Amino acid sequence: MDKAAFLAKFGAVFEHSPWVAQAAYETTDGLLNDPETLAVRFESLFLASDPALQLATLRAHPQLVCALSAPDELTRNSKREQSVAGLDQCSASELAEFGRLNADYKEKFGFPFIIAVKGLTRQEILEVFRKRLNNDLQLEFQTALQQTCRIARFRIMDIING
Repeated sequence: MDKAAFLAKFGAVFEHSPWVAQAAYETTDGLLNDPETLAVRFESLFLASDPALQLATLRAHPQLVCALSAPDELTRNSKREQSVAGLDQCSASELAEFGRLNADYKEKFGFPFIIAVKGLTRQEILEVFRKRLNNDLQLEFQTALQQTCRIARFRIMDIING
């Protein structure tokens, strides 16, 4: 696979951060079709990158349930993932709580709450959201990085496995 094809296929794995796919392409050893190897490569490059670049990637993520309030902020991947988790079907009270939690979280940490929603219900997501709001910045930054990698891994698996 040439670079243009690789970037077209994997450039959106990390939200609005094609630099990760670019770095992965430049450091691959021809193992582009093995999803596990590729996922590990993307994760290791992202986690070893400059913290300012990591923060920019975290900040590129949309807020949860913005599909209801600001649908243009979602990428195709985020829209699908949030929809599958039912985040586009929130009740008025859930929507209000997500709105409050999003605002409190972003004010406290300086980036949006990030969670790999695959396999989680709205109530499970809200429960984790409430708990993580109590973390300190260092722990939450690391948690957000890990969740970002988890999202990327799911996306890589979806791309390769169809």
